[in-house]
Amino acid sequence: MHRTPRPWRRRLDMAFATHCLVRCLSSSAARHAAIKHITVIGGGLMGAGIAQVAATTGHTVVLVDTSEDILKKSTQGIEGSLKRVAKKKFADKPEAAAEFLQKVLKNISTNTDASSAVRSTDLVVEAIVENLKVKQSLFSSLDKAAPEHTIFASNTSSLPITDIASATTRLDRFGGLHFFNPVPMMKLVEDTPGFLVNRLLVPYMMEAIRLHERGHGSKEDIDMAMKLGAGYPMGPFELLDYVGLDTSKFIIDGWHAMEPENPLFAPSPMLNKLVAEGKLGKKTGEGFYKHK
Repeated sequence: MHRTPRPWRRRLDMAFATHCLVRCLSSSAARHAAIKHITVIGGGLMGAGIAQVAATTGHTVVLVDTSEDILKKSTQGIEGSLKRVAKKKFADKPEAAAEFLQKVLKNISTNTDASSAVRSTDLVVEAIVENLKVKQSLFSSLDKAAPEHTIFASNTSSLPITDIASATTRLDRFGGLHFFNPVPMMKLVEDTPGFLVNRLLVPYMMEAIRLHERGHGSKEDIDMAMKLGAGYPMGPFELLDYVGLDTSKFIIDGWHAMEPENPLFAPSPMLNKLVAEGKLGKKTGEGFYKHK
């Protein structure tokens, strides 16, 4: 039976996640590093969630994106999320809730200059667009600015870590740290090769689109079938809109380029059309469904 997770029970222990990452790296310097300062690149839902969890566990966090407007929206989202957590965690203690909120927010600062943000950081977690060349370009520039001891990690959900890391000189201090959305509620972090969840999940969502393209069912019927028949909390089209159609397209396009003969990775004309029209899901107000 599916049960809705409670935010304070499902909150990821960032200290555990960073311990797992450090443990997986080969250099003795990395294994014995103390992770105190974390730089998160990307102020979207994933980046903001990672920053929130890291700050909640006492880390000093710098959240980086390309504009102050994006960062303002990110910090507002973090504050709203923390208020909901505090309200439930300290239901009868409003003073404790306020103290918790201010303590966590105090740990977070923002920056629009990625190179300056990483100059004294221990860990960089990248959570930007799922595009290999863009990620390689970012890490190449950060590699020149960050201290030698700094560990790099990508939140990629589909791209080979070795390919991303090849743009840097710190292959022994580069790992994958794939969080799940919403980060403050989801316990799972993948820090091993394979990305098991998305390797199963993305082909499932793509097959749902193909069923709809072939006229085998409406998106509403397919979503309802999976919720009632399989017990899923969201149907595949609802999930696609939540994840972002552009993100799903980036993933499937990347896999298709690596294995063009694999039918599971075949592109979808319907998905491509929606992305080209800027209908990316909840974040733009429309995807497979319209959102208020």
